[in-house]
Amino acid sequence: MADLSVKFAGVQSPNPFWLASAPPTNTGDQIMRAFDAGWGGAVWKTLGEPIVNVSSRYSTVDFNGQRVMGLNNIELITDRPLAVNLREITEVKKRYPKNALIVSLMVESKREKWHEIVRAAEGAGADGLELNFGCPHGMSERGMGSAVGQVPDYTCQITEWVKEVAKTPVIVKLTPNVTDVVYPARAAKKGGADAVSLINTINSVTGVDLDTFTPRPDVGGRSAHGGYCGPAVKPIALNMISSIAKDPEVRIPISGIGGIATWRDAAEFILLGCTSVQVCTAVMHYGFRIVEDMIDGLSNYLDEKGFRSVNDLIGRSLPSVTKWEELDLNYKIVARVDQQKCIGCGVCYVACTDGAHQSIAARAEHGRTHVEIIEETCVGCNLCSLVCPVEGCISMVRDDTGRPPLTWKQYQEDPSAHKHLGPHNAH
Repeated sequence: MADLSVKFAGVQSPNPFWLASAPPTNTGDQIMRAFDAGWGGAVWKTLGEPIVNVSSRYSTVDFNGQRVMGLNNIELITDRPLAVNLREITEVKKRYPKNALIVSLMVESKREKWHEIVRAAEGAGADGLELNFGCPHGMSERGMGSAVGQVPDYTCQITEWVKEVAKTPVIVKLTPNVTDVVYPARAAKKGGADAVSLINTINSVTGVDLDTFTPRPDVGGRSAHGGYCGPAVKPIALNMISSIAKDPEVRIPISGIGGIATWRDAAEFILLGCTSVQVCTAVMHYGFRIVEDMIDGLSNYLDEKGFRSVNDLIGRSLPSVTKWEELDLNYKIVARVDQQKCIGCGVCYVACTDGAHQSIAARAEHGRTHVEIIEETCVGCNLCSLVCPVEGCISMVRDDTGRPPLTWKQYQEDPSAHKHLGPHNAH
């Protein structure tokens, strides 16, 4: 069997599956039960000056029958006494010495405050520290969380303060609520960070109650923006992670966060450069035991691919991530319909005619809709295959007549390159 163990910024873990700093890591009891279930590591819910949370705290976006497609929260950092958290950290590390135990931290932007909380967390037995520069609500209004992560200079400065006293690896948790996440990542590296984790939650308002007119979640007739997470944010997370993993000025380990619920999700994050992955929403929805399927699935996948360890998977997809102007303009695919599988619903025809490139012809035949692809005008956009309800009915087939690759950069730099452009680009 493939080796699932990883070493993240020097911290050893039996597998890459960690719990993110969130409600599932609020107490020592939760984390110990998680380790018993099979989780390789956990990031303790953010420590700092205990605060008072509100009620209610969560709201969701449900889609097409799926509950919790996205989760919004306005919960803040720990509301439990610091001494209690530290005592439980010590107990957890004593009982589970082989699991990775990272402690998330957030205090006001004063050097002495950061030094104090770092020493306390490490004294309790933390294997590493995660600096919460990402929380988008509540704490940011107090000059913490994303208020730090959105300003590269602040990110760098506070990381430097922490590194002045830290004896364990320092992970900077980045906010997605920026124009380009690469800049705060570079700042974290400049400040001495040993790794970064991302994404934290995205600023959001999930909806409004049409009877009370109050946005959700409702706190006595009022609400506030919160942090959005869950399956809906996964594409955003993958994009930001790949941009950091490819940046030559960062080049430090990445812990991936954002909509991970299955081993397949985890594998995608690892392929784009993550060494470990952190899970929150899926555990809040389904419980700690989801890790059993994640471990089995990733292990089987690695075996099937002939990989010896998780390390063989890390960053393997990055060479395929490029800029638009470097894509091949002459690469051409067209849609093909398997008439034996087609149920005549006409969904592809409506989608293409109203929402794409009018490349599907349709006619009524024997009480159903018969569709055919107009290959001369098909641009290979994939829409018909994406909306088709029958798996394998519409496939995208390569049809570029073997023309040489031609990028937009080449096309712009060489005026004569247009003669090498495929006929499918003429219109």
